[in-house]
Amino acid sequence: MITKNLFLQGIYPFQGVGMEKPVPIHSELSHYVPDGVINQTLYFRGGNSGSELVTVVLMRNGVPMRYFPIGAKGDVHVPLRVVEDIEGGTVIELYLVAPEAASGHLVIDLGMVEH
Repeated sequence: MITKNLFLQGIYPFQGVGMEKPVPIHSELSHYVPDGVINQTLYFRGGNSGSELVTVVLMRNGVPMRYFPIGAKGDVHVPLRVVEDIEGGTVIELYLVAPEAASGHLVIDLGMVEH
């Protein structure tokens, strides 16, 4: 079986718009799982340069799948170790939930494998 490693990663500025509505961080943090392929998330690492707690939300087809809170001027590493299969035809995206006044930069690294 051939596997392919994938990463949604980068450093992105953010401006909070409120805690009620997740918003896309950046269009680069989106991945379409091809038909006939299984995607599995392996880990999430994130950093927050801002002075308020923020939460990165892993969305599957527009529905929240996992929440990753990142403390003020903090970081997080969550080993997911193939928590569940994500079927082909699915869109995976990373969104942000942050207080209205919050701003800063996010460091994002979501590691995945497809087979």
